Amino acid sequence: MMETILSQDKTPIAYQRGGAGPPLLLVHGAVADSTRWAPVLPPLEDHFTVYAMSRRGRGGSGDGHEYAIQREFEDIATLVDAINEPVNLLGHSFGAFCSLEASLLTSHINRLILYEPPPPGIKGTLSPEVAATLQALLDAGDRDGVISTFLLKVAQVPPAELELLRSLPAWAGRVAAAHTILREIIALEQLPLFDPARFKTLKIPTLLLLGGDSPPLYRESIEQIHNALADSTTVILPGQQHVAMNTAPGLFVGEVLAFLTQSP
Repeated sequence: MMETILSQDKTPIAYQRGGAGPPLLLVHGAVADSTRWAPVLPPLEDHFTVYAMSRRGRGGSGDGHEYAIQREFEDIATLVDAINEPVNLLGHSFGAFCSLEASLLTSHINRLILYEPPPPGIKGTLSPEVAATLQALLDAGDRDGVISTFLLKVAQVPPAELELLRSLPAWAGRVAAAHTILREIIALEQLPLFDPARFKTLKIPTLLLLGGDSPPLYRESIEQIHNALADSTTVILPGQQHVAMNTAPGLFVGEVLAFLTQSP
């Protein structure tokens, strides 16, 4: 069932709730909405009450008058706090970065899973040429082209994985969110570089997921987060890259369940 909650700035944030068991909040990445979790929802809902949110600007969620990445952190923390019991939090890509930041805003996270969060403050992840291409495509109304270009040129998703993503029902949600790409990348690049000192008191057990064939950018990000956290484990997903939820859903779910169901 779809529900909404008001974030701190009164923006409605929509989420789909299903299943039974301890709460698990899913935060999708860029160019997506809550529907991107469809391949893994059934097995996760067998073990958890799953909250799959749509980040602001997409799905059933509202949007602010001006974009600020800090509102994304607050949206996640607001939903975590509203659940009224310790929450397992799983974020992917841009959503993983936002989830890590949200962990500093709430004391109600039980366990944290971060799948390939991009590093903050790295200039040049979006070249001027690619940025101009994305804006031109958006201005021309070619939202599909925006998504394809972003996934190939920026997220470095291989062509075969792009075709898989294009074939899925969640592609429509990606196309609808095309206007959010540039603002999120720009906001991420404008942040300070990752500061491990900010997370030295974070004691949340954390699983860091990394595709075995993923680009160096994600490997470096995972490594710096692992070194910063007091209680983190890195798991490599063999043969995978950035979208194992689609390319190896059984492997992905298996690692998530192994981490979330183990004894403290």
